[in-house]
Amino acid sequence: MKALISPNEKVYDYESNVGQRIAQVESDDKIFAVASPLHWVDCPDDCVADIWWYYQDVCQPIPQPPEPTPEP
Repeated sequence: MKALISPNEKVYDYESNVGQRIAQVESDDKIFAVASPLHWVDCPDDCVADIWWYYQDVCQPIPQPPEPTPEP
């Protein structure tokens, strides 16, 4: 699988880390030419556009804030 990375579209997690948007995910045989700065990178089979991000050169799910712990 390949993820289409849009480096001009910044994505932030709950800790204000900055990654890049994954705009589209396609199988290797379905990718197409794109204009710079867009580019394709390898990604896991379960990668999902706009739910995952490209952070520190890795496609991964965008971290979500931890569940609050109930107070005693």
